[in-house]
Amino acid sequence: MFSNTEIGIDLGTANILVYTKNKGIILNEPSVVAVQTSNKQALAVGSEAKSMIGKTPGSIVAVRPLRDGVIADFDITSQLLKEIMKKASKTLGFSLRKPDVVVCTPSGATSVERRAIHDAVKTCGAKNVYLIEEPVAAAIGADLPVEEPVGNVIVDIGGGTTEVAIISYGGVVTSRTVRIGGDLFDENIIQEVRKKYNVLIGESTAERLKIEIGYALIDHEEKFMEIRGRDLVTGLPKTVTLSSYEVQSALKESLLHILEAIRATLEKSPAELSGDIVERGVVITGGGALLNGMQEWLSKEIDVPVHLAPHPLESVAIGTGRSLHFIKKLMPVSK
Repeated sequence: MFSNTEIGIDLGTANILVYTKNKGIILNEPSVVAVQTSNKQALAVGSEAKSMIGKTPGSIVAVRPLRDGVIADFDITSQLLKEIMKKASKTLGFSLRKPDVVVCTPSGATSVERRAIHDAVKTCGAKNVYLIEEPVAAAIGADLPVEEPVGNVIVDIGGGTTEVAIISYGGVVTSRTVRIGGDLFDENIIQEVRKKYNVLIGESTAERLKIEIGYALIDHEEKFMEIRGRDLVTGLPKTVTLSSYEVQSALKESLLHILEAIRATLEKSPAELSGDIVERGVVITGGGALLNGMQEWLSKEIDVPVHLAPHPLESVAIGTGRSLHFIKKLMPVSK
C-alpha cells in the first residue's frame, strides 16, 4: 500500500525540518538533545530539550549535535534523527517502511562530513540516502527556476552558516560559505551585554533581543527592551534596558562579513549570468533573512534588487522535498 515513502530532511544547526510530498512540512523541531552526562543517553529531543537549555542539573546537559550545518557529535545526532523519524512516522499515521531520504548538506561540507550525514540517516532505517547541496535546495524552495540556464543568486542565512550561491541549470556555478549565522548573532549580543553592562545573559534572551529589536545596518527609530541576567560583579540577578542601536552595533561585524561573502560571490559570476542577476536580483532566505531591515540594507549595498523568499525558515526543507520528483537524477552516495 505504501510502496515507497519519500521524505526530505533539512538538517539545520537550529532546526530539523521533515517534508513529505503529500503533506508538506510535517515536522519542525529545534536541533537540540538533552542527554545524561553519565551514559550519553537522550532524555528529550526538539522543543522539550530546547526549553531545558541553561536550566538543567549537572547530570543532564542540553546539547546541539549539529554545528555550522554539519555533524559535531555523531552518536547524539543519530539518536536525534531516530526520534525525529519516529515522530514523523506517527504524524504520517503509519510506520515509515524504509523510506528514500533526501538530506541537504552545506556546499562547503567535506567528503568526511557528507559521509557522516549519510551514515547517520542510513542508521535510522532509510532505504536510499540522497544528498543535495543546501543552496540548490533553498533555491528550489524559494520558487527559483533552478533547472533553467539563467543565473539565480540565493543567500541562505541559517543558524550556523551563511551560504551564497549562484545557481544555473540545476547546479552551483560558484558559491561561498561563511560560518556566520543566527547563532553567532546571539553570541555577539551576549558579548556586547557582558562588555558594556558586566551582565551575563543566556542564549534564549539574546535570541529574543535579536528578533524583537535587532536591526541590520539601516537607520531606524530607536527601540528599547528590558532584559534580566546575572551581574558578573555581585553574582546577583540584574535588570538592564538595551537599545536597538546597541544590538545593531553588536551585529555589525558579522553582518559586514556576510556582505563581503555576497560581494565575493557576485564578483566570480560569469559575465553571461551577470545580466540575469542585475535583472532578477538576489533572493535571501533562512532565519537570518528575517532580521529587521536586512532586505533594505543588502539592496542598498549591492545595488541589485533583493527579494525575501516566500517561506524563509522553510525554504531548504521545501526544496529538499520538492527535489524528490527528480530524485533519481541526484546520485545516492550508496544504497
